[in-house]
Amino acid sequence: MKTIRCNEDIILHEGLNEIVIDAIRHLHLTFTAHIDCEVFVRIVACRSLKIDTFTEAGKHVSFLFWNETAAHLDVEEHHEVLADGDLSVAYGEVNDASMKRHVQVALRQQGANALVSSASLVRENKEYVMEVINFAPHTTGNMKNFAVMMKGGHLNIDAVGKIVKGAHGSQSHQTSRALSFEEDQHATIVPELLIDEDDVQASHAMSMGSVDPDHLYYMQTRGLTMSQCISLISTGYLLPIADTIKDETLREKLREQLEKEMAAL
Repeated sequence: MKTIRCNEDIILHEGLNEIVIDAIRHLHLTFTAHIDCEVFVRIVACRSLKIDTFTEAGKHVSFLFWNETAAHLDVEEHHEVLADGDLSVAYGEVNDASMKRHVQVALRQQGANALVSSASLVRENKEYVMEVINFAPHTTGNMKNFAVMMKGGHLNIDAVGKIVKGAHGSQSHQTSRALSFEEDQHATIVPELLIDEDDVQASHAMSMGSVDPDHLYYMQTRGLTMSQCISLISTGYLLPIADTIKDETLREKLREQLEKEMAAL
């Protein structure tokens, strides 16, 4: 495990790379993947974070950023994916702090693919701008965002899929869903598809709603308290984000941490 407290250029190694960011300052990190790898980044403390990643041709790279900060965090990210590269970037947030994140993924060369996903427990202000841009032919961009809204939570997601002229045979798809347990919360999800090419596939799906009262009633008749119902449903809704990382030990730790956070609601 590597702890980062200053700006750094990081060459990723094969297998699982575990990184902890613990710095009360502004950081700029660059990640370069010459080989297939997984990266788990636990953010303990940071004022603002700028991240650049480079996925080389034909490589498969997965990032999972796990935000545990106790104070507001600003994040700006730019990801480059080259020919036949495959990138997965995921964000898990169950902390009780506000944040603002701007993510841009550039599918720069033919055959590049990317999946951007997030799972958030929203009790403060959370703002996301996510852009996946198809610059080259036969590239595929996907976005999947899931949020559980709690009392006092404010969520704004601006999800942009863009296919430029000349990027024929490309795909851009996105799904965003927000689930609410409380009345005193607000969620805005804006899906955008900016298409400048004819021979492409593009779609978006968006839903916001409350938990079915009949579902909650049934769970309570089985002996569960309302708090336990919320914990179980929220965990099931958010936990799949851990599947970004294949390492079973780490996934189990994340499952335990998420269940602990949910039980404390």
